[in-house]
Amino acid sequence: MKDTDRWDLASVYEDKAAWEASLEECRKLIGSFAGHKGRIGESKEELLAALEDLSTMLEKLEKTCVYAMLSFEADGLDPEAREMAAKADALQNSAAEAMSWWDPELMSIEEARLASWLEDPAFDAYRVFIKKSLHMKEHVLSDKEERLLSLQTRVASLGQEAFQDLNDVDLVFGEVDGKALTHSSYGLFMRSGDRAVRKEAYDKLYNAYEAHQHVFSRLLAGSVDQAVFEAQARGYKSSLEAALDPDQVPVAVYHNLVDSVHEGFPVLRRYYALRKKLLGLDRLAHWDVYTPMLPSVSTDISYDEALGLISRAIAPLGDEYRDTLVKGLGEDRWVDRYPRKGKRSGAFSSGAYGTKPFILTNYEPGMIGSVFTLIHEGGHSMHSLLSAKANPYLSHEYTIFEAETASTFNEELLFRKLQEEATDKDLKAGLLAQRLDDMVATFFRQTMFAEFELRIHEEAVTGALTLDYMKNTYQGLLEAYFGPEVEFSAQSCLECLRIPHFHNAFYVYKYATGLSAAIALVDRVLDGGDAERKAYLGFLSSGGSSYPVESLRKAGVDMASPAPVKSTVRRFEVMMDELEALIAE
Repeated sequence: MKDTDRWDLASVYEDKAAWEASLEECRKLIGSFAGHKGRIGESKEELLAALEDLSTMLEKLEKTCVYAMLSFEADGLDPEAREMAAKADALQNSAAEAMSWWDPELMSIEEARLASWLEDPAFDAYRVFIKKSLHMKEHVLSDKEERLLSLQTRVASLGQEAFQDLNDVDLVFGEVDGKALTHSSYGLFMRSGDRAVRKEAYDKLYNAYEAHQHVFSRLLAGSVDQAVFEAQARGYKSSLEAALDPDQVPVAVYHNLVDSVHEGFPVLRRYYALRKKLLGLDRLAHWDVYTPMLPSVSTDISYDEALGLISRAIAPLGDEYRDTLVKGLGEDRWVDRYPRKGKRSGAFSSGAYGTKPFILTNYEPGMIGSVFTLIHEGGHSMHSLLSAKANPYLSHEYTIFEAETASTFNEELLFRKLQEEATDKDLKAGLLAQRLDDMVATFFRQTMFAEFELRIHEEAVTGALTLDYMKNTYQGLLEAYFGPEVEFSAQSCLECLRIPHFHNAFYVYKYATGLSAAIALVDRVLDGGDAERKAYLGFLSSGGSSYPVESLRKAGVDMASPAPVKSTVRRFEVMMDELEALIAE
């Protein structure tokens, strides 16, 4: 593999020795920050000095830990990378303990006094951070209680780490059609035109999960219990409320999503009926729902060809955005491109304040979805780059609720560009079919995941979160969302054990809400002019300067209303109409 096919981590630290030096500097900064304990309420000068040290410490800590994490994710089998990741985890735990006094002490400052201090321009870089911290005042515990919670941070993360090791490193699925079955290749096998290959891959994958189902369910239950414990410790009514409150996202947003998607079940039934018809099957099995309905979309796109396509797709966002992203995905080496043993499955965008973004993908030229993944992660990276450029460290970080809007916005641009460049009816139909598949995966499927999460978190409070409960609940949701057109095997319900995001409470719903917001914003940008484009780029640059519902409202979409979700269901229906009309011609 060429160096240019892997990300350029040397731009962060030249070598491990430089990283070790940064690690030691972090330890000293943590010690320095701890020296402010008991003093920040004495004067605005003391508070300002503490904020300056806090910002310096966290910025250096982020850079140090991100480098270790990226090294590990690129090769989980490398002992040196594993050692670095362990040291980074220990460093983060040390920092969390050293900071445990901060929120209680900040909350104890008399409000009028603190407000008068914040009027000083010297606090410009910290004002948003302090105001957002005060929003959490009701749920901040005493100094001693916060320290106890910080001391169990390491233990709390062990379950997720064990899941990742078992899922990504230790689990072996065997071979299919003479090729290794991995998390990455599974998607390729599921898209195979050979139904026997699809079934073999499906059976072998879930045989492995069935063999370890009790361990996987224990790890998931532990993750849920941890979220419930933290919510109850901080006085929240539920772990859902605890997850949404820091971003001031109303709980109704979550329930509106599930309820509105349920209203869309009739058109989802149409989709599966059409899929069955186009595949020429009497009944759809679970291993038939991911293969392309139509064969007309080319799936032989090299990485370099993908960059050209992405460049054309994002042109409506202006030359600066386009040139920065395309150069980053290419010659600036933001990306670790291709799958290999020990590398993490899936994809993500990461990086630290002041560094270039870094994207992990497992690019497969045989999968058009790889291009969508690349432009998706590129959307995250540009969001991070613009947010860091426009905001001070302590208020540059946007919420995950907003993150999925930036990424799926780019995906929608790519789809529309592909459809625009389509030269015949069959190609247009193939693109529509592909986009419908993608919307099912991002919108309907993620909402099903969100509903499952809600149920298991509620069960953890009121009942016993057992393997049988997980499997039965998931089976019911599969039947409700897929409808009577799809048949499931006894192993289908084990899918609930292999979704990494379930170990990060209430994350997946943001994919569906992000798509809804993105579709509305793409319409505004493409149908509008310079003002609409600038409003969207302003959203990308807003970072953490305001709460997500407010930031999106300024950009032109109100996510506190169910309207964007309902509009997404209607758009799916319109696309179904278009595809059926093309097929009928």
